[in-house]
Amino acid sequence: MDFLLSVIGFAVDLGNVWRFPYICYQNGGGAFLIPYTLMAVFGGVPLFYMELALGQFHRTGAIPIWKRICPIFKGIGFAICIIGLYVSFYYNTIIAWALYYFYSSFSGTLPWASCDNPWNTPDCTNYFGQSNVTWTNFSRSPAEEFYTRKVLEIQKSGGLDDIGGIRWQLLLCLFLIFTIVYFSLWKGVKTSGKVVWVTATLPYVVLLILLIRGATLPGAWRGVLFYLRPDWGKLLSTTVWVDAAAQIFFSLGPGFGVLLALASYNHFHNNCYRDALVTSAVNCLTSFLSGFVIFTVLGYMAEMRDVEVEDVARDKGSPPSSSLFPKRIPTPRAVPGNSQPSQCPLLGPSLLFITYPEAIANMVGSTFFAIIFFLMMITLGLDSTFGGLEAVITAVMDEYPQVLAGRRELFVLGLITLCFLGSLSTLTYVSSTGTTLPWPPSPSSPRGFCSLLLLLLLQGGAYVVNLLEEFGAGCSILAVVLLETIAVSWFYGIQRFSHDVKAMLGFTPGLFWKLCWIAISPALLAYPEWSTSVGFLIGASSFICIPLYMVYKLVWTPGSLKQVRSRTDNPTAPGWAEVGRGGQRPHSGQPEAGEPGRRILSTFVRAAVKSHRESCPGKQEGNALRSVSLNQRLAVCIRPEKLMRAAQAEGLGMAPVL
Repeated sequence: MDFLLSVIGFAVDLGNVWRFPYICYQNGGGAFLIPYTLMAVFGGVPLFYMELALGQFHRTGAIPIWKRICPIFKGIGFAICIIGLYVSFYYNTIIAWALYYFYSSFSGTLPWASCDNPWNTPDCTNYFGQSNVTWTNFSRSPAEEFYTRKVLEIQKSGGLDDIGGIRWQLLLCLFLIFTIVYFSLWKGVKTSGKVVWVTATLPYVVLLILLIRGATLPGAWRGVLFYLRPDWGKLLSTTVWVDAAAQIFFSLGPGFGVLLALASYNHFHNNCYRDALVTSAVNCLTSFLSGFVIFTVLGYMAEMRDVEVEDVARDKGSPPSSSLFPKRIPTPRAVPGNSQPSQCPLLGPSLLFITYPEAIANMVGSTFFAIIFFLMMITLGLDSTFGGLEAVITAVMDEYPQVLAGRRELFVLGLITLCFLGSLSTLTYVSSTGTTLPWPPSPSSPRGFCSLLLLLLLQGGAYVVNLLEEFGAGCSILAVVLLETIAVSWFYGIQRFSHDVKAMLGFTPGLFWKLCWIAISPALLAYPEWSTSVGFLIGASSFICIPLYMVYKLVWTPGSLKQVRSRTDNPTAPGWAEVGRGGQRPHSGQPEAGEPGRRILSTFVRAAVKSHRESCPGKQEGNALRSVSLNQRLAVCIRPEKLMRAAQAEGLGMAPVL
C-alpha cells in the first residue's frame, strides 16, 4: 500500500489542479475528453505499465538498469537525473510560495482581500460586490497585487542594472520545504512511504470539501457548463491532440525515473499491472474532479463581476497560449505610467495564487478555506518532490554502490543542498522596467551569453520558474521517453520483456500492450514543436548525455567494430544476488542474454588453471601450455570430473560441453 500511495502521490500533483482545467476548456471543453482518453489508453498507461514492470524486474535505478537492457542507451539514465534536478530547482519554489500563502492565511482578514495594504497601488480595484466599478487595462485586483508586489516584490527591481535580491521570507519558506523533504527521504522509502499516507490522501479530502463549497456558490452552474460545453470543431485541430498527449504524459510521469525507482523496491511478484491501471485511473479522475473545483469558483467570480466565465478564466493582460509549450517565453515589459509588467508570467500559478485566492477571500469562512486550499497545494507538491528526488538518489546510489553504500544520509544531504542552491535564482525580484533581455539570447555571442546567465541567475524568480518549467522538463523528457520505449521494445526485445513480465505476474502481456510498446506509444511521443534558443539549450544539456555516452562506449570499448557493436548492444545481466533488493532471483524460465556463456567460459578458465597446476606441473609444461590454443589446453589439462564439480559449484546445473 505504501508503494501505491507513493506512485499516486507522484502522479497526482499541482498540474492536475492548475493545468488540466485550463487545457480542457481551451481545447473544446467536454470534447477534449475524447483525445485525452485516447492518449491515455494508447500512450500514457502503456508507458506507465512498462516502467513499473522494468523497475520491478530489474530492481535497480534509472542509470544502472541500462546495463541489463541495452548498455549503449545508458545516457538515458544520466539525462533523467539532470531533468530531475531541473525540476527540483523550480518546483519547490512553487511549494514555497504556497507555504507563504498558508502562513499569511492565519489572520482574521486575508491580506489579499482588500486594497488597504501598504503594498497596494492606486490601480488596485476590488470589484466584488460593487456594480459601479470600471475595470481598465491598468486595474489590478488585490489578490494580484499581493502576489506580484508582496510575495514577489516586483517593484524593487530596476532592470538588469539592478539585479534585485532574494526575498528572505521566501528563502525561509524554501528552507523549510527542503528540510521536510530531507527528513522524508534520508532513510529511504521506509520514511517517505509513511509520509505519503498523509500527503497522498489529504488532497482528496480538501478537494471534496472545496467541491461541495463551490457547488453551493451563486453562479457555479455557469462555470460547470463552460467547463463541459463541447466544441466538437476543436477536434479537427492538431493542437488539441498535441495538448492531450502532452498533458497525459506529463501527468502520469513516465520518463522521470520515479516509477523505475519506486518499483525497484517492490516484491518480485507484486501485481504492477493492477497498480498501473489503478494509478492511471485515479490520476485522470483527479484531473477531471479538479476541473469542477476550479470552474465552480470561476462561475461564481463571473457572477459577482457580471462578466463571462471566459473573461475570468483567461489570464489578465496575457493572451492564452495555444499549446502547453509556447514558442516564446513572456518577457516582462513595463506599461508606461504603471509599475506592473504587462504580462503575468505563469498561467498556472496565476490561477492558484491570484484567481482562486481572490474568490476564497470573498467567501464566508474565507480563512478556513484558504488554509486548507494552500495546505492541499503543499501536500500535492511534496509528493511529487519526494518521487522526483528519490529517482535521482536511487539511480546514483545504485550506479556507485562502492562509494555511496552506507552513506545515504550524507548523499541525500548533499543533493538537497545542491537543489536548494539551484533554487535560489527563482527567489530573486522580478524585473519591471522597460529594459529587457535580447530574445532569444544567442549563446554564441558574448552579449547573448551574458543575457542568458543574467536571466537564469539575476533577473526574476518567477520568470526563471517559467523558463525551467517550460524547457527544463519539456521536450527533453518526451525525447527521453521515446528513446526509452525504442530501447526496450526494439533493442531489448518485446518478447524478452514479455517473458520478464510473465516471470513476475504469471501471465504474458496481451497483443494490445505489445502493439502500444512497439509502435503506437512511440508514435504519440513524436512531438513536433521543438524549442528555440534557451529552451533548446536547457533541454539539450540533459538530453546530450544519451549520445555522449553512446560515443564514449563505442570509442573506448576494445575490439573490432563488429565486436564493439556486439558488446554494446547486448545487455549484461548479473543475478539478483549482486544487484537486487530482496534476496535471490527467482528463475524466470528464460536465461539472461549472454549470461550462461560468460559463466561457462569463466568456469573453463578457472578449472583449466586449477587442473594445470595439478596435472601439468613444472616450468616446461607451463611454457608449452602457453603456446597452444585454449581448446588444446582444455583437452590436455582439464579433468572431466573436476570440470563437472566446478560447473555444479557455479550453479550451472550441467557440465559444459567442449
